[in-house]
Amino acid sequence: MKKFFTSESVTEGHPDKVCDNISDGILDAILTLDPTARAAIECSAAFDTLLIMGEVTTTAEVDYEAKAREIIQKIGYDFGTFAYDKCKIIVAIHSQSPDIAMGVNASVEKKAGGDEADQIGAGDQGMMFGYACRETEELMPLTISLSHKLAKRLTDVRKSGLLTYLRPDGKTQVTVEYDGHVAKRVDTVVVSTQHDAVVSQQQIRADMKKYVIDEIIPAELMDENTKIFVNPTGRFEIGGPEGDSGLTGRKIVVDTYGGRCAHGGGAFSGKDSTKVDRSAAYYCRYIAKNMVAAGLADEFEIQVAYAIGVANPVSIFVDSHGTGKLADDKLVEIVKKEFDLRPYSIIQSLGLRQPIFAATAAYGHFGREGFAWEKTDKAESLKKYL
Repeated sequence: MKKFFTSESVTEGHPDKVCDNISDGILDAILTLDPTARAAIECSAAFDTLLIMGEVTTTAEVDYEAKAREIIQKIGYDFGTFAYDKCKIIVAIHSQSPDIAMGVNASVEKKAGGDEADQIGAGDQGMMFGYACRETEELMPLTISLSHKLAKRLTDVRKSGLLTYLRPDGKTQVTVEYDGHVAKRVDTVVVSTQHDAVVSQQQIRADMKKYVIDEIIPAELMDENTKIFVNPTGRFEIGGPEGDSGLTGRKIVVDTYGGRCAHGGGAFSGKDSTKVDRSAAYYCRYIAKNMVAAGLADEFEIQVAYAIGVANPVSIFVDSHGTGKLADDKLVEIVKKEFDLRPYSIIQSLGLRQPIFAATAAYGHFGREGFAWEKTDKAESLKKYL
């Protein structure tokens, strides 16, 4: 059966991603000095103003404003109303509520005499999802994988100086045609990129095709019917926070699986690892990727849910979308036996006390090399269940 699916990505200069980058950059600066810090840092950017807000409980002394300006400069905003050395910055940071902290500091299980792994309770209630499939080498959906690679390439040709007229803001989108579960061809590619005033749209279109699209989309997936749209409005000179407001955590589908599976609604950036919105979502990806890599399913979606202050998840749900080598209820039992979903165990397993989060803030949190949750080190041992 023919069907079409679409995912999008955005560059680090997109206003929402500017905020994500600042939130995670400040988080890393804190964790470098205080690995056990608690933080939920959010930013809002509009026109010429940045608001840094949220809760931080730490012994670290970090100059939030200076760090934010450093990140804005690195992204490339050295011009316009939101230039790193001109924008106004407001800091509104407070410490974590003691009502929340008492549940994180000692879980319900720990208070009842539990073991070391029970020492941390979930930082909030909520549900998190993980996903993996066999469409790409990195076990990610093809649509989001290509969208991220296009967005990253768009930034690379700007920062390298190959295309000097490009500015930091940009968006990409890819539609793939499927025959059942099999990707057959790329149907549509959309690239929107901020640019300076001296370049023609004709040159932008030609350069995007040559230096971005053709470098990323495999030739065998393109054909004479593939539609390509570059800056469809005809002009994109005003971008970033000057053109639109930005918020931390507003690109949650871009950050995960491009809409291919469900999402619990929790954002990642700016949050320390006691926040299960982030840490449990990372661990769910780790579980899903290892289950697929082991051959237990060709497509694997997992949901876990937590109650605030409780270490163990209140539920675990698995959907192998009909591809499981075992029934889904059996796959749930394997997950329960092989993976420890308590927050302390997740933090220890994935090394989430380290300042590793700034690297996740753009181009997706999943499907990229160098992150512990992308390892398939349990896949071999999981094959025993086959």
